[in-house]
Amino acid sequence: MISEIIAVGSEMLTPHRQDTNSLYLTAGLNDLGVEVAFKTIVGDNLRHLIAAAKIAIGRADIVVFSGGLGPTEDDLTREAAAAALGIELHPDPAILTALYKRFAARQMVMPPNNAKQADLLDGAVLLENKSGSAPGQYLDTTVNGHRKIIILLPGPPSELKPLFDEACKPRLAAALPPRHLARRMLRMALIPESQVDARTAPIYKQYTDVETTILAGHAEIQLHFLSAKPTLAEAQARVDELTEKIEHEMDDAIFSSHGESLEEVVLLMLGMRHLTLATAESCTGGLLAQRLTAVPNSSSAFIGGAVVYTDELKSLFAGVSKETIDSKGTVSEEVARELAEGIRTRTGASIGISITGLAGPAGGLSGPDAEKPVGRIYVGLSDERQSIVKELNLTGDRTRVRYWATQHALELIRHHLL
Repeated sequence: MISEIIAVGSEMLTPHRQDTNSLYLTAGLNDLGVEVAFKTIVGDNLRHLIAAAKIAIGRADIVVFSGGLGPTEDDLTREAAAAALGIELHPDPAILTALYKRFAARQMVMPPNNAKQADLLDGAVLLENKSGSAPGQYLDTTVNGHRKIIILLPGPPSELKPLFDEACKPRLAAALPPRHLARRMLRMALIPESQVDARTAPIYKQYTDVETTILAGHAEIQLHFLSAKPTLAEAQARVDELTEKIEHEMDDAIFSSHGESLEEVVLLMLGMRHLTLATAESCTGGLLAQRLTAVPNSSSAFIGGAVVYTDELKSLFAGVSKETIDSKGTVSEEVARELAEGIRTRTGASIGISITGLAGPAGGLSGPDAEKPVGRIYVGLSDERQSIVKELNLTGDRTRVRYWATQHALELIRHHLL
């Protein structure tokens, strides 16, 4: 069975508010083995809402509305759902009584427009909202010979979440056939999407019961696998069988087989080998250290580093010689090597990693660096046995160049540790 989530509210069509309820609802539906095939955001317009509801009811087995159940003129979800289904709304006396009591308890007179919150879809089950005034509704019906489940939930997350968990999930679990979803994700850094697909498509296309999605971005490729089966064991077995074959094909290009980030993997590898790491960053301004320290307990492997933006600090904190800077320039293989060696020896770390280069958007450097292009980056790595330097020529804006430089640095550490 597939589902659709309709988020109702004009505010979510502006740059100022986001629909977060659908993420929570998706997770809950997936727990029940239900795939969310569509998500729609609709403003507070009755005609648009009815149109969206009709489309959703026509193509999904389960339609969940969030929002639009309040007392104001622009709260139109009940009316739109009724119109799309071709049924009537009727006021529920119990809801009306509860609304009047709610206002009386606060020594307030209930405005007439609050009465619309008592309008119930014909055949629907009332879902009591213990956190707000707008009750939810659950309708299990038939449309053109097909079973449809329609759920209306209030928009505030503090009301929607408990109502969905306590009132909707048990009903859905009882109504739906047993179905379980299994997921896996493989992650690869610094490899073209087309190359990944060319090598893996002949494998995943054989698994028609596993949905495969390739996502590219943030200097990495993600392969997502999803399978639905009557039991979780069956679904997981199919996903694991496919991922095992993909892992064999892509080998060391895969840095994570269960969703871990590259920085998590690097820190884990360092910890398993009882090694420590220190950083010396110029053009990335501490971004590499920030990524590492965002991982909990990173201090067990990452001992610290320095942001060495000026020539003086490159020498002061990492021991880079003035002669090297004057003759080779700060954007050079030689400076990257001395930075990595210097930060390692001065901190006592097992491994030193350095990044120096020109992130842009303009050049403007003088001396030996005058003709070097924007995006020229050098990443250095030093341990007690050797020092290596990798030259990069990155493209894009400043943010992209800086992030990709840190990704190359982490990947250099990972391959060095393999």
